[in-house]
Amino acid sequence: MSVLEWSKASVDYGRKLMDSALEGARTGESEFLKEEPLVPYLEESARHALRPALVGACVGIVGGCLGAGRRSPARALACAILGGALGFGAGVLWGSRKLTANVASRAWRSVRKTRDEHWFERNPIDYA
Repeated sequence: MSVLEWSKASVDYGRKLMDSALEGARTGESEFLKEEPLVPYLEESARHALRPALVGACVGIVGGCLGAGRRSPARALACAILGGALGFGAGVLWGSRKLTANVASRAWRSVRKTRDEHWFERNPIDYA
């Protein structure tokens, strides 16, 4: 097998793996949401993430004011924004963890199935 043939086969296999992962993720999402739209679910997760965002902003302000060196209001504000963003992101991730776990599980299951099919294509079993 030449390098060109090998690279083409590898790209095709990678594309097949990516397609199966995306299909599995879509299946996991629709299975979890049970035909309900995604946006209200994410809005609820974002709404519940406001409290961790507030805590993160407060920790950021305290960290910006207590740090060694200069204590400028701009630094405290930047630390508050960063802490709020981190807290919001963590809150959204925590709020949507069941959806994320289901999507990842279905995607991985689909990738494993594609990998097994690929292995059997390259290593056929002869029962004779």
